[in-house]
Amino acid sequence: MKITSTEKYTLLTPEQEPIKTFLIELEKEYSGLKSAHLIIDFSENINTTVQDLLLFLKISTNHRENGTSFVIICKGIDIDEIPDEINVVPTFEEAVDILEMDAIERDLGF
Repeated sequence: MKITSTEKYTLLTPEQEPIKTFLIELEKEYSGLKSAHLIIDFSENINTTVQDLLLFLKISTNHRENGTSFVIICKGIDIDEIPDEINVVPTFEEAVDILEMDAIERDLGF
C-alpha cells in the first residue's frame, strides 16, 4: 500500500494486491490513519466490484463517526448500489470536492 499524506488528506493506493489484502493492511495501519481524511484510490483496479467496496463499510462508518472524511475513487461502479455510508466517486477531483463538502457540513454542525 502506498501512502501519500498532504495537509488536507491522506491518499492510499493499493500496489497490485487483491482488495481483501489491501483491507487487511489498512486495518493494521488504521490506528495511525484514523484522524486523517482518507482517499482510497482504486481507479487503476479495473475489476473492482460493489461487493469489494462494501468491505470498507465498517471503516467508512467509523471514520465518519470520528468526524473525518472517507472517500473511495473507483470508476465503473453504479453509485445507486452503494450505501450512503460510503462515498464513492470516479475521479480524484471529485474525491477532493467531497472532502471540501464534508468540511463545510462539519463547520455548519451537520
